Amino acid sequence: MKPTDRQPRMALALAGGGPLGAIYEIGALMALSEALDGFDFTDLDAYVGVSAGGFIAAGLANGLSPAYMYRMFIDSESAEVPFDPEMLLKPAFGEYGRRAATVPALLLESLREYFRRPLRQDFVASFQRLSQAVPTGIFDNAGVGDFMKRLFMLPGLTNDFRQLKRRLFLVATDLDSGASIAFGSRGYDHVPIATAIQAGSALPGLFPPVEIDGRWFVDGALKKTLHASVALREGAKLVICINPLVPFDAKLASHERHLKRRQLVDGGLPVVLAQTFRAIIHSRMEAGLAKYDNEYKDADVILFEPHRDDADMFFTNMFSYAERKRLSEQAYRKTREELLRRYDELAPKLARHGVSINRAVLDDPHRSLARRMGQLKRRRAGTMGLTALRLSDTLDDLAQGLKRLQLRQRQTA
Repeated sequence: MKPTDRQPRMALALAGGGPLGAIYEIGALMALSEALDGFDFTDLDAYVGVSAGGFIAAGLANGLSPAYMYRMFIDSESAEVPFDPEMLLKPAFGEYGRRAATVPALLLESLREYFRRPLRQDFVASFQRLSQAVPTGIFDNAGVGDFMKRLFMLPGLTNDFRQLKRRLFLVATDLDSGASIAFGSRGYDHVPIATAIQAGSALPGLFPPVEIDGRWFVDGALKKTLHASVALREGAKLVICINPLVPFDAKLASHERHLKRRQLVDGGLPVVLAQTFRAIIHSRMEAGLAKYDNEYKDADVILFEPHRDDADMFFTNMFSYAERKRLSEQAYRKTREELLRRYDELAPKLARHGVSINRAVLDDPHRSLARRMGQLKRRRAGTMGLTALRLSDTLDDLAQGLKRLQLRQRQTA
């Protein structure tokens, strides 16, 4: 039996959220990978990714560590294949040209319709078909697919779902039917992983839909932002979920931080739309989580997400990388705090699956993401190539595990 044929026991589900969401997820993953013993984020049974979460899920399913993902997306200067955020902001000139080419024919047909019955026909309605010439996206997302193709060409990686040692599901939305499609599942595993990522992150209005086998696909978050049910239907018994997008609570933020209350309406249309979008998809996610409790009673689904008073995760530009290190550090720190706060709740759930929370790691006041990545960078000095980088990360994880084991032995002695 192939590894991809076995029934998943442990899984990871990552939601969307644009580049900012990916930054949060990487910071959270770094904290979780340190603190959870028995849950190896590069060797799980199944991974589910939506939109930006698809980038991270595909990397982890290929065996890339959270630390490697950090270097690729956040500390790009040290990555073998750095992610350039400018690729997301290139105008979709090809889409503009294709739509512009349809204007003469559409205009001629509109004039014919109007003059066919000029006294009965509404002038504006006659020219409504010209809306078909409006581009379906502002930016070109072809660079997303090209970047992932380059990454998967590195030794030891693959762009083929069927060649992965772990099961990977990347969710996109079929534009014509509105159905959620999990690429990587049976019947959809022939699609290249890079193409599935491009399709699943094609946010309507920003990026044009992606054609696959004669069908058009857009962002997987169109229906819901977190598709943990994909892993649960496959039989997963423990699913850890990370969702970067939550509605912002201005009242709570002003109370907790003793700041003047912010009125979101003052931020104009972009802020109003962002809050609306977050509220809609988050309510859907909460409804889905409630259903999981009834439909999958023998499974545990554990969610990590930002606090609703986190202004940085709301007001920072979704496509801004200027403060990426600070935001990933904040996600790392907040996730550690969350693990401590929910220890009594989470420890028994995780223990049912052979996973434990390492209190010694969480109680260490000197730990930080910057310090950890600095240590890894120094250890990698003089090494070259993906294999060496991944080996360095693995050795670091082993060293951390040995330290935790020695500390527990001293405590029980």
